[in-house]
Amino acid sequence: MKKANKDTVKKAFEGQREGEELLFVFRRHIIAMRKGFYGLLIPFAVSAIPPLIWQDNLMLFLLPVGGLLLGLIIFGYHFMLWYYTVYIVTNERIRQVTQQGFFGTDVVELRLSKIQNISYNIPGFSGEVFGFGTMVIQTFVGDLVIHKVEHPEKTYNKLQDAVMNAIEKQGAYETTNIEEEG
Repeated sequence: MKKANKDTVKKAFEGQREGEELLFVFRRHIIAMRKGFYGLLIPFAVSAIPPLIWQDNLMLFLLPVGGLLLGLIIFGYHFMLWYYTVYIVTNERIRQVTQQGFFGTDVVELRLSKIQNISYNIPGFSGEVFGFGTMVIQTFVGDLVIHKVEHPEKTYNKLQDAVMNAIEKQGAYETTNIEEEG
């Protein structure tokens, strides 16, 4: 097997550290984008009413086209916010990258070894049917609450495994350092 050169190894995401391994990436459920769907539907539906009332005026039939274009712009904006908001889990940390408008980005990082507890909640019938829930990641500093996570039980299990591996790795590292010093 050929060993990869440090210069030829590609990074999976911006800000990835040397030796850091990408475990998985997840994002919020598509239902979190419901405002975008409403933004597509409402302008189109409202602009379709005048041509139905005044059918003799042919110029009014252009209104639904304008309503559809406006709806597509609103939908595109919400889709961009949803698509570019991701949660990256590596063997060292979890990184939340949140898109804030067209040009803003907010990044929050938590070291896996600093996570105290992870829990999830599936909110009733709609959460069960559509497969989404809320995850709460607790640390000493505070809680990271992620609403409308797709398949929260699967994400929870993967994240628990990553946290346990990080804690075991840190414990082995600290034991090795103590032995070397002594």
